[in-house]
Amino acid sequence: MAKAPRNGPYICGIDAALDVVSGKWKGLILWELDAHGVRRFAELRRGLPGVSEKMLTQHLREMEEDGLVHREVYAEVPPRVEYSLTASGRALDQALAPLGAWGTERIRREGFETVTMSSHG
Repeated sequence: MAKAPRNGPYICGIDAALDVVSGKWKGLILWELDAHGVRRFAELRRGLPGVSEKMLTQHLREMEEDGLVHREVYAEVPPRVEYSLTASGRALDQALAPLGAWGTERIRREGFETVTMSSHG
């Protein structure tokens, strides 16, 4: 079943914003690309433990359609594809920073467990 396009009508700005970041992985993709600038698919997948190849591909396609992610394909054999944030994607990531701070405080306050990330460069 095809997903409805993300183009409104919207009730308010929050509705429009949440429409493009809906899904568990989109906020994390924004965070990963903001932290590293440019990532190849395999690097993104390693940086997001638990994401499936299918889900990462789907989210990256949607984020590209929504103007948040830039996909650059290099004419090499095998082809090299790199992903980066657009200006709109960076602005959205910055807008989500207070939400992340709220979530960090919630983790601390409630004593929730967090995923231990291995360092990756």
